[in-house]
Amino acid sequence: MLGPSLRPPRAVVRSAGTWTLQSVLQRHGLGPVAGVDEAGRGASAGPLVVAACVLRPADTRALDGLTDSKLLSPAAREDYYARIRRRAVDQCVVVIPPGEVDRRGVHVANIEGMRRAVAGLADPPGYVLTDGFPVRGFGLPSLAVPKGDRVAACVAAASVLAKVTRDRLMVELDGARPGYGFAVHKGYCTPEHDAALTALGPCPEHRYSFANVAAVAGRGSLHGLVHNGADPDEESESGACGDSESGEPDDDPWAEPDWDGWEPGVREPMDVVMGGPAS
Repeated sequence: MLGPSLRPPRAVVRSAGTWTLQSVLQRHGLGPVAGVDEAGRGASAGPLVVAACVLRPADTRALDGLTDSKLLSPAAREDYYARIRRRAVDQCVVVIPPGEVDRRGVHVANIEGMRRAVAGLADPPGYVLTDGFPVRGFGLPSLAVPKGDRVAACVAAASVLAKVTRDRLMVELDGARPGYGFAVHKGYCTPEHDAALTALGPCPEHRYSFANVAAVAGRGSLHGLVHNGADPDEESESGACGDSESGEPDDDPWAEPDWDGWEPGVREPMDVVMGGPAS
């Protein structure tokens, strides 16, 4: 047993709700702390959007009630989005188009988007918190937090930035691709989306590596298709309205994306649409 002089000092953790993790890390010299989260992982149409966000430690009151974007009403998300955009120390949002999701696989595209979002911050954070699963390749200390968007404010802020950005893009897409109902279901697999997909066929913004889209396009079957609910705010934790056609990607998750053969569309691969500290 170690003597008193050899024992490390105890870390006193005082509960500060969803700000506890950030507060403890910063108090021990590991800040600033960035939270990272994504929106659109389970959708079969539209982009995957990833955000990284660093909050001010003094903004606990200004952002009181901030939580997982899926638990907030659309009006509350918009309100928090405006506050986060105005008050965050640093933020970066990366948009990954559906073609890149098809090429890389949703998991690899998500991981690469998280790395790019953190790299896109104006100043490197001291620590990174991710939602749910560990991510290597930040070049910084990081921690995977189960249900991170519900227990860590900076992860919740990233989830709001990603969700609102993606929802706005899907409303724009609804105007460009009428008939699919993108403004309502946001590209998630609902009975209404499935019916429109069957009637109209897939559009260029659909993810052709996903089972339901591949089946309609004549590239696979509907076996195992699972609707992930009529409410697009309830995101699926799995891949493609059930699963992707190819399952887990076979390529190296640490490899750089291969841009050869990229056909420019509305957005370039992993477009950084927002970055830097609040103005």
